[in-house]
Amino acid sequence: MLALASVPPRYRAYTHALRPPYDALHRLLSEFIPEERLVTDPLRLLTWGTDASFYRLVPQLAVVVESEQEVIRLLAVCTELHTPVTFRAAGTSLSGQAITDSVLVLLGDNWRRCELGVDGATITLQPGVIGAAANRHLAPFGRKIGPDPASIDAAMIGGIAANNASGMCCGTAQNSYHTLDGVRVVLADGTVLDTRDPASRAAFVDQQRDLVGTLDALARVARDDDRLAARIRHKFRMKNTTGYSLNALVDFVDPIDVLAHLMIGSEGTLGFLSEITYRTVPEYADKASALILFDQLETACMAVTVLKTTPVSAVELADRAALRSVEAKPGLPQGIRALGTNGAALLVETRAADAGELAVQIRAIEAALSGLATFEPVRFSTDPAECARFWNVRKGMFPSVGAMRKVGTTVIIEDVAFPVPRLAEATLDLQRLLATHGYPDAIIFGHALEGNLHFVFTQDFNAAAEVERYRGFMAEMCRMVVEKYDGSLKAEHGTGRNIAPFVELEWGTEAYALMQKIKHLFDPQNLLNPGVVINADPDAHLKDLKPLPQCDPVVDQCIECGFCEPKCPSRGMTLSPRQRIVGWREIARLERTEGSDAEVSTLRTLYDYHGIDTCAACGLCATACPVGIETGLLIKALRGQRAGALAHRVAAAAANHYGAVTTGVRAGLTMADLLHGLVGPRVMQGSLDGVRRISGGRVPKWSPALPRAAHFKPLQARVASGAERIVYFPSCAARAMGAQRGDDAEALPTVAERLFRKAGFDVVYPAALAELCCGQPFESKGFLEAADRKAAELELALREASDNGRLPIVFDTSPCAYRMRRYCGTRLPVQDSIEFIHDAVLSRVAIEPVHEPIVIHPVCSVRKMGTVDKLAGIARRCSAEVIEVNDVLCCGFAGDKGFNRPELNEHALRHLKEAIPAGCTHGYSSSRTCEIGLSEQAGFPYRSIIQLVDACASASGGVAQARKRTS
Repeated sequence: MLALASVPPRYRAYTHALRPPYDALHRLLSEFIPEERLVTDPLRLLTWGTDASFYRLVPQLAVVVESEQEVIRLLAVCTELHTPVTFRAAGTSLSGQAITDSVLVLLGDNWRRCELGVDGATITLQPGVIGAAANRHLAPFGRKIGPDPASIDAAMIGGIAANNASGMCCGTAQNSYHTLDGVRVVLADGTVLDTRDPASRAAFVDQQRDLVGTLDALARVARDDDRLAARIRHKFRMKNTTGYSLNALVDFVDPIDVLAHLMIGSEGTLGFLSEITYRTVPEYADKASALILFDQLETACMAVTVLKTTPVSAVELADRAALRSVEAKPGLPQGIRALGTNGAALLVETRAADAGELAVQIRAIEAALSGLATFEPVRFSTDPAECARFWNVRKGMFPSVGAMRKVGTTVIIEDVAFPVPRLAEATLDLQRLLATHGYPDAIIFGHALEGNLHFVFTQDFNAAAEVERYRGFMAEMCRMVVEKYDGSLKAEHGTGRNIAPFVELEWGTEAYALMQKIKHLFDPQNLLNPGVVINADPDAHLKDLKPLPQCDPVVDQCIECGFCEPKCPSRGMTLSPRQRIVGWREIARLERTEGSDAEVSTLRTLYDYHGIDTCAACGLCATACPVGIETGLLIKALRGQRAGALAHRVAAAAANHYGAVTTGVRAGLTMADLLHGLVGPRVMQGSLDGVRRISGGRVPKWSPALPRAAHFKPLQARVASGAERIVYFPSCAARAMGAQRGDDAEALPTVAERLFRKAGFDVVYPAALAELCCGQPFESKGFLEAADRKAAELELALREASDNGRLPIVFDTSPCAYRMRRYCGTRLPVQDSIEFIHDAVLSRVAIEPVHEPIVIHPVCSVRKMGTVDKLAGIARRCSAEVIEVNDVLCCGFAGDKGFNRPELNEHALRHLKEAIPAGCTHGYSSSRTCEIGLSEQAGFPYRSIIQLVDACASASGGVAQARKRTS
């Protein structure tokens, strides 16, 4: 969370004018929650209050809570002032259950605790743990949590449980309800119940006699009514998240167990889940997947019925329109494009405890399908990379359709379930219904093994007639699902706002009355997420519709799904990529429509800091986005627009005299180091921090990890005649920045050249090295013309040095290698040092590993180039104990951002020190500027991975003999 003291004063005055009772609420909350966690500015209220649904409500106040005690006190204050409150985890929910126009409660950093049971058989999680992170903790035991929603890389446990989210492989047997071992819940009146603690259960029964008694009576009513009990059991044989989990009333006798299971799928309307314990499920290492194509959708649906009796883990259906939305994705079979208009596909996965059992299962599945006509022969793959491509494409179908929509329209995903024997008939009915209501481009896909279909279409909500069209479709669709097929209107996405008006239609008056009583029992004042699940307004699904206006071609495809957010270093401090897009869209909308000058000016001023200045522009968001949107490109363009003509002229001058610029950097680093040595770090830090405060943050921050000036001279000696030549480009950062004070490491170019020569490579440098730069420092500030001019100069110099690309070209700094690979494409063989060392150096040197543990940090460009495993492989050759910190992605230093916006670096690395075991004092990476921030936050120096390899390497075999002959 952003410390208020870190925010430049000029951005603190813009706050939302609080009206009663929120002004009183703010005053009371500030008695126990710090001001920086009470968000009132209009930009963050809008952006933090946006979820993945097609609804929008803007909260009056957003509160970041860090403890259960804060939740209890907050609920007491909200109850006193009769103020509604909505709890929010990751906001990947699709049905409008994570938004409010009242108080939005967000999870801070202290909700990420994870405790494993014996052998990973259980896992206890706080609500802020991301689903994929929980599975990483369980991976060494060959276990995972049961729920596996497509959003698992972004969705948090609180939302997964509160929505009873399932997914592609979990079906109904492995969802949160059926794998629940216990919960810790805070009720609306502040009562805390831990259902795994006998003392807590006993105390709760004693203190909440009326609630427990009423709940017991409701359960008896459901169990004793044979017709009602049978209906409840029937409805939950399918995937069903419509309304409350009434199956809890018939599945359990103890009221505490009933309560625990009612909380699953309650969408924050009955209480706050502060902890949940799951019984975990096996995660088999041996898997196989097949993408099976069919000429006819009906045949594909018939195949689902057949596969239901075989050892499959998942069967995903995609109709022809769904396939068309992704058929250009890499790695998919070319045959997809030849499918006719009625074609479809099934993505099938089978898992086993070992390879032999897997082979038997594959043969059984193939035999079961042998009587059905497939478009191509069935082919299972056990290649993890190929299978991952299939499943990633499937996960990206919904966002991919959203990205193809007409700008300004909204993408809608509905989520229904049918009895599997009637899946073909229901799917065709659904297709006809969509076409009848004017949605011919809608796609249908889903978890066919459970009869669960998702259908996605685009909708223009800017005209009343279009809203009426949507109303008509929803009414007819709901009647068809319920009256013709007795299906469920929400299989796994939660009731939210868009199905709340139809809950009674699906369940009937008697069951719906039970739900109303449950809501009133737990929340008599209707303050917990009102309007969600239980809503008497028949038009609730047609109100508060979210606009998605055009703002910039770079991000117009975004559907605000939130998959990008866990990758972002500024998430939770200022804005995430999704929130930056939401904010810029609103500014663009207001400028085109009814926004007042004051309103636009306020949002623009706030956006300068929260949107532009604190964006690392690292591009990791694009690696998580199903359609590859890189929000940093928008931010860089905005920086360039904001800079003005004079700044662009200064950038051009710096680009034209780059040797003088690097010389000036060295001089500045030398002066700073002399002063550091003279006065010591404490006086240096205090004095310069004071100057920075007085300047309003305009003077860059000084750090004890600031490097000294680097000095190096290329070696003149050559290795043996006929040695392989490489072109080595030391980045401007490596040429200018040496080790920090107290670290005796040599300049990186000196070390890199020595290592390459140990491996028998003759090192060649491009001409006029001092003037060369890849352009990254200019690009990050939005000076795109200057950036590309420097890249063009470097390409020419590298082309000449490499004999027109005949020689390998090696960069010592990963961000520079990544930029030049993007700029040059296939024109030049540019390699990052990580891949060159891994592929070409390690086999040519002898390695004597160090005996101490080391920690590695793959910088953003390494992640984007896909060489994280190679970095780890190099490290493991050089040390027996290699630590990888999964909680840290981008370091947030972002070139010089760590000097100008140090709060970004501090926030991005706030979990670094706690994740490094005691006794580890050596860190390695591949970007000198990133290593500055890493060193400061870790408390020990980070160096280049090249320096580690050089320290461990000696020339071997023929290389050593050749060296002797030339000495």
